[in-house]
Amino acid sequence: MTALGFLYPGHSAEDDYPRIEQLLGSDIRLDVVHTDIGTDAHRVDALLEMGSAERLAAGVEELRMSGAESVVWACTSGSFVHGWEGAHEQVRNLAVTAGMPASSTSFAFVHAAQEIGAGRVAVAATYPDDVAGLFAEFLRAGGVEVVQVRGAGIITAAEVGTWGEDEVFALAREADSPDAEAVLLPDTALHTATHIPALEKELGKPVLTANQVTVWEALRLTDRRVNAPAMGELFTREPIVQV
Repeated sequence: MTALGFLYPGHSAEDDYPRIEQLLGSDIRLDVVHTDIGTDAHRVDALLEMGSAERLAAGVEELRMSGAESVVWACTSGSFVHGWEGAHEQVRNLAVTAGMPASSTSFAFVHAAQEIGAGRVAVAATYPDDVAGLFAEFLRAGGVEVVQVRGAGIITAAEVGTWGEDEVFALAREADSPDAEAVLLPDTALHTATHIPALEKELGKPVLTANQVTVWEALRLTDRRVNAPAMGELFTREPIVQV
């Protein structure tokens, strides 16, 4: 059994994680601890506070007690808003506090894009334009070219959590570009776990979503790889026969 730990802000699309656990179809347990979201707003000041060291540290002990082997801060905006260097400092502090390998969803997107060989991407963000632009800057700092960005202008994670398949598909289609080798949906408050294969079929290219890459990143930190086509192309790089 491989136990993976996630610090998830508030309550929006956390039910993606038990769905993903089922879709992985392996001896993997996903343990989610909810952190204090503070002010629910896609604003820089609120996001900086949401991802503060103190708020993340508050959830670490529960993950340690669960036997987690790695921990990922399951929040994109609450990590990239700190900038490339600040986000590194954030996960360094988390790793020291937790006593285990750590990362965040923002870095998960960079690593996942590298995994599938997507050097040019389009961003389909639920965020306001200024916050979506900060994510694009973060990706560029990680060596990923961003060819198009679309922001939906939603302020709260609570509203994002109410979106269904129609809204998700519409945003992805609007953001896509012929020049993009993959489409990225960066909000962990967005339900996407059951839509990824259909999205990829619709767009004709890989799709990376926040909760999907977060789980993949936690697996990467434990040197564990899983073949799970129901989770999209990102999860098809491992041979089907597993030990």
